Formats: sequence, structure tokens, C-alpha cells
Amino acid sequence: MPEGDTVHRAAHQLNEALAGRVLTRSDLRVPKLATVDLTGRTVREVLPRGKHLLTRIEGGLTLHSHLRMDGVWRVYAEGERWRGGPGHQIRAILGNAEQTAVGYRLPVLELLRTDEEDKAVGHLGPDLLGPDWDAAEALRRLLADPGRPLGEALLDQRNLAGIGNVYKSELCFLVQTNPFAPVSAVEDPRRLVDLAKKLLEANKDRVARVTTPSTRPERRLWVYGRAGQPCFRCRTLVRDGEQGPVAGQERVTYWCPNCQPGQPPTN
Repeated sequence: MPEGDTVHRAAHQLNEALAGRVLTRSDLRVPKLATVDLTGRTVREVLPRGKHLLTRIEGGLTLHSHLRMDGVWRVYAEGERWRGGPGHQIRAILGNAEQTAVGYRLPVLELLRTDEEDKAVGHLGPDLLGPDWDAAEALRRLLADPGRPLGEALLDQRNLAGIGNVYKSELCFLVQTNPFAPVSAVEDPRRLVDLAKKLLEANKDRVARVTTPSTRPERRLWVYGRAGQPCFRCRTLVRDGEQGPVAGQERVTYWCPNCQPGQPPTN
């Protein structure tokens, strides 16, 4: 599941493959960009911004993409077989003489003026893995609506950019707060913000995400994806439930009813 750390790794891989090189292949397979040809232009850099990817290209252009749930960028060497999915799922191809980046199932793909990137990412809060990280500002935004359910507030990219469903569930567990409880229920919100930064930093170079002291596959996460299994701390069965909406969607959340007492609201 793409979260801030996943996007950070993707940006690094794309930057290594494309930055400083002239595009010899450009194919943007969305209707509004179907006639755009970027060949002959040099890729300046590829940057992550929260869960967004910004590919800056010579001539003051930025290709903005967002992975959401299923999108992915793959980088292939010249002559290497493409394995990211069937051809009809390809939304973007950017290639040079040595390597080709292929974007599969990208739900967001648009071309912007670089000086207008704020139209796409200006609403985001401090980026947990970005050079603009500001813990005090992130805390201020998180506490601005103390009655909001904690899980929803953590997923809102206007507060802290980079947290997805996995980190939301894991952070709520680590601060022993039910995800449906209000933000005001967090005993030490500054520690929560610091933990978010610590977890994403620790995982930004890992393929397998880890939030526990163990790297064993079955013990890497405290609660996420473990509904019906015993909590590693108290052996109570982990629960799951729908929470939202955030950005118009409900998301599954996970919690331990003993370590994080409280119930989801009934409709």
C-alpha cells in the first residue's frame, strides 16, 4: 500500500533513472495528455511530496502523479522485460537511452507548470519525509480540530503529509488511543507527531515496513491487517472496522480493544 515511505523510495528510484538525462521516449496514456510529447527534454529531478510525485522537466514543466491505492512506477533497464502489469494498465512511459520508467494504474497524472505545483500539492501539511518538515506546524494542524476522530485526522494530508492507512492504525496503537476517539484523547500529541516522523524515517529505505521490534514477517506490524489475531501485548483479538470518510472514502482501521478501549460509532 503506497504511503509516504513508499513514495519516497519511488521518487529516489525514478530520480536515479531519469534525472539529468534526455528523454528519448514519452508516452502519456491519459486522454488530456495523449498529444503531449516530452522527448528531447531533460528530466531535472523527481521529488516526493507526501504521497505525490513531482517529475520536473526542462522547460518549466512538472509531471504530477499520485499512486493512491494501486498505482506504481517501475524502472526497467534497456531490453528488460516489463513486469508491472498488462499493457492496458500503463498510464505513463518516460525513457532515456539507458532506462525506462513505466507508470501503472496511476489514478492521477497531469502536466503542470513547475511554478504552479502548488495547485496540486499546496494544500498539504508538513511532509514527514520532506525538507520542509515542521513538527510544531504539524502539531498545530492536528490539534486545530480536537473533536475529530484521531484516525481521520491522521489520514488528512492537510495535517501531516505521508500517513496512510497502515501508519494510521499503527500510530493509534502505539499511543494507546482508539482510532475513533477524538484527537483530544491523545495523552501526549507531541509524542504522536514525533513517532510518525520516526516510523517513516525508519522505513523509508525498507521494502518491508516494520513498526514493532521484530523483523519477522508475521510480527512486523502491531495491528494493521491482523483482525482476529491476538494482540502482541495483551493477547486480546485485534478488531477492524470502517472509518471515514477521508477524501471522500472510508478506510479500514485496526485496533486492540483492550490496549485501545473504545467503540466505533454506530450509524
